[in-house]
Amino acid sequence: MILRVLSLILIFTTHLLVGQELPEKIDEADFSIGKSIGIKSKVLDEDRRLNIYLPSSYSEDSLKTYPVIYLLDGSKDEDFIHISGIVQFGSFSWINMVPESIVVGIENIDRKRDFTYPSQNELDQKEFPSSGKSETFITFLEKELQPFIDSTYRTTELKTIIGQSLGGLLATEILFKKPDLFDNYIIVSPSLWWDDEKLLDEQPVPYDSNKSIYIAGGKEGEIMERTTKKLFDKLKGNQKQSMYLFYEFLEDKTHGDALHIAVYNAFEKIFNPNKK
Repeated sequence: MILRVLSLILIFTTHLLVGQELPEKIDEADFSIGKSIGIKSKVLDEDRRLNIYLPSSYSEDSLKTYPVIYLLDGSKDEDFIHISGIVQFGSFSWINMVPESIVVGIENIDRKRDFTYPSQNELDQKEFPSSGKSETFITFLEKELQPFIDSTYRTTELKTIIGQSLGGLLATEILFKKPDLFDNYIIVSPSLWWDDEKLLDEQPVPYDSNKSIYIAGGKEGEIMERTTKKLFDKLKGNQKQSMYLFYEFLEDKTHGDALHIAVYNAFEKIFNPNKK
């Protein structure tokens, strides 16, 4: 009976195609949204790969300069493609949500190593045996990556970092310890549980430049939700006139799908002066 049904389906499908004239393919080409660049890092003592999105106007106006958005977890199989899509969409003239920007996606080799500072928690040490090298990675960002991007592309001084999960932990550590590395911080679902939440006990380094900080998390359990809100409250308690601070609880999102909408909302708030 099953074979008879399958035969009838095949006959019906073949009948539909008989006499149907398909269009002729006249050409085919690869489609790319950016560049992939390998660099040799002396600080990290390894080769690293960067994915670069350039606005369409970059090749049309040789005098124009662009802000840079640095994206942690920035490989094509992570967040580079969809975040670059938000940047492209947001910079359309009829949307005008975000300025035309260069996106630098940093591919991972060992994110547990690069995004965490040393933890005194034995379970952290056991589950993340390579962890604790964030200081070296931050030095790479400061001493090698940013100078490389500024010397290779036409950039402005405006720099944004986007980090989610362990990347959000790293972005928070940079904000607390070396805040002047970036002007805008987009911190989503940060893993502030690390090292028994000790980063939240630290006093952030003071800074004088303007900062826009967007913090968001989804329905991710008591620890994640509490520590994300605690980060916002801590910064709000120390808020200065030069700090624009935003917080969102995305109740219909989880740890796995909060980033996309959070980044969209962050761009709206950070780059739209009417929302500050």
